[in-house]
Amino acid sequence: MSTASLRSDHKLIEKVLNALDTTIVLLEEGKNIPPEILLPTIDFTQNFTGICHHGKEEDVLFPALGKAGLPTKMGPIRRMLQEHEITKQLAEKITVAVNSYLESRSSGELINSLKMYNEHVKEHLWKEDNRLFMMADARLNYVTSDVDTKLKDVEDSKLSQIGKTRNEYEKLVDDLEKSVSEI
Repeated sequence: MSTASLRSDHKLIEKVLNALDTTIVLLEEGKNIPPEILLPTIDFTQNFTGICHHGKEEDVLFPALGKAGLPTKMGPIRRMLQEHEITKQLAEKITVAVNSYLESRSSGELINSLKMYNEHVKEHLWKEDNRLFMMADARLNYVTSDVDTKLKDVEDSKLSQIGKTRNEYEKLVDDLEKSVSEI
């Protein structure tokens, strides 16, 4: 399936969203969240999700769908691009909120930014998993191997540019889940 790599990314992103849900609850309970949890969250939301995953969709999947006849200037692809921009803006808000929290230990801004990010990204992932990717799998079945290869190449390139590997992000997510559960 041409979307298998992207669905795998979604599973990793969902783990981070679950850890952020727990972080929100802990913050609301007045617990102190250390930088060792918050800084990897920034890295993941900006770099893995924003640069790597969205790059795979924008550089490979969306153009392939365009070649297969799906309009790219309107409809679902245009909407996904708009939502990617919103995700980026919300990730930037998390960065500002984390830095503020680490300086002041005032959690209100951080709680709000995490909630907005989580809600938006969960809805976005659902749309992709249950609509866009289904269309992609149906329309791209004749070029699956080519799309899969290009997705892997873009992932490797994007992660290399930021000096990371997929294994490092998988470990980051595992460590984040463990750290949050220990608080």
